[in-house]
Amino acid sequence: MACSRSLLLSYYVPLSFAHAYWPVGASTRFYHFKVQTLRVTKLCQTNDIVTVNGKFPGPVIYAQEDDRVIVRVTNQTPHNTTVHWHGVRQRLSCWADGPAYITQCPIQAGRSYTYEFTLVQQKGTLLWHAHVSWLRATVHGAIVVYPKTGVPYPFPHPYEEHSLVFAEYWHKDVLRLEEDVMSSGGGAPPADAYLINGSPGPLYNCSATDVYEIAVVPGKTYLLRLVSASLNTEHFFAIADHRLTIVEADGEYTKPLTVDSLVIAPGQTINVLVQADRPIDTYDMAMAPFMSARNVPFQKTPAVAHFRYSGAGPEAPSRPAEFPAFNDSLTADFALSNLRSLNDTGVPLVVDANLLFTIGLAVEQCHSPHPNASCRGPGGGVFAAAMNNIAFVEPTVSLLQAYYDNTNGYYTEDFPGFGSRVQLVLQNTGTVGTENHPVHLHGHSFHVVGHGTGNYNPTTAQLNLADPPYMNTIGVPAGGWAAIRFVADNPGVWFMHCHLEVHASWGLAMAFVVKDGNGTMESLPHPPADLPRC
Repeated sequence: MACSRSLLLSYYVPLSFAHAYWPVGASTRFYHFKVQTLRVTKLCQTNDIVTVNGKFPGPVIYAQEDDRVIVRVTNQTPHNTTVHWHGVRQRLSCWADGPAYITQCPIQAGRSYTYEFTLVQQKGTLLWHAHVSWLRATVHGAIVVYPKTGVPYPFPHPYEEHSLVFAEYWHKDVLRLEEDVMSSGGGAPPADAYLINGSPGPLYNCSATDVYEIAVVPGKTYLLRLVSASLNTEHFFAIADHRLTIVEADGEYTKPLTVDSLVIAPGQTINVLVQADRPIDTYDMAMAPFMSARNVPFQKTPAVAHFRYSGAGPEAPSRPAEFPAFNDSLTADFALSNLRSLNDTGVPLVVDANLLFTIGLAVEQCHSPHPNASCRGPGGGVFAAAMNNIAFVEPTVSLLQAYYDNTNGYYTEDFPGFGSRVQLVLQNTGTVGTENHPVHLHGHSFHVVGHGTGNYNPTTAQLNLADPPYMNTIGVPAGGWAAIRFVADNPGVWFMHCHLEVHASWGLAMAFVVKDGNGTMESLPHPPADLPRC
């Protein structure tokens, strides 16, 4: 795949907004995030990492459906930062979305910015994370949105709920890590460890006691909120001798689906029910790598947490979890192939615009005078990534600000004349091999109406228009395709990118521009007074 460079691939979406309204919120939740450096000791080494409020993972945002959330973010580090509220649809609040140089300039050292948004008709598990450089590795946390008061879950109420945040950990400073990867032209090094709620578990050096644990009561049912803040790796998750019943994905209820293990990609959230119905003992809850790419080095040691029954002896060894082979795509694909929405999510049955975007990796020719240092990709080339053969290059201004101010040179005018109901087929391709790409769309959720192997064929593709899962991050299969439908009814500039951070850095990203509708209730509001400047 040839790979040319361009500042921005963007599309205008001129729409009619039949159901837009100002999201005022039921109650208001206030948080203050202090982005600061924390010294941690893991795997026999002590390092400084960037965190929020000195917690790793960061604090949980708790709210209810339709609440308004206000988070003041104060940057107490010497690095630029932003926070993205992943999965929050940001109805008429694009200025609060958070990706650096897309909807805002970064929050500079010593400065603050207040994010305000309303969780309009949203509930479930989402996540927040830094959206500048590779700071997401340590700046992240869960968002838990409960149903409205008096509204029950659509499944038996669990005895307890627990959030499990998955991450990757490097001893090396992650800002320097990204710089080194980009300057080398090669791939990203494997993580030094995987983490569950900040702990690697006993399989890693110096980590026998650095183990997250859930104490469980025999006979009870537990709701586990799984959140992947991982940077460059997808993961299997399993609990030894226990089955997992998926009841929610990306903050939307699903029909119950029971599995032995599941795959979760960076940016995805999955809620599962687990019954503590096994003999009293300690069972491993573990995350192990799923790697669909070939010849890519990765950390092979799983992170382990404990699911410890009341009455289990602390000295007895835990029962290990079992996983498929690291490249078992059939098992990895099972959940997506069988996942169905519980409720009617309004999938568009008529499509006004059919789009097909190719996504994938490539290798560009080396032009460096120092090829041994700067051209470490396959064949002495430089890794690149693209959508429709155009690699996204991060601008030096906020695209949303440029669009709002009608500043030329940062977005294109040659948008297609389509309406609000969009079908987008993501075709996975590449000249250096293919792998699964978890693609995230900001500002919208979408209906995953189909996916498959090989090239998409509109005459033979089988689409689910009855009860497709409603998600915000979709794993496009290696060498295959995924078809999504969404109503682009939210004015602003919305980032769409691979959530494997190294692929986004190489250019696997783009932005949609959604134009205003009619009147103030269908238009992008003016920018906040404290919006950071570049």
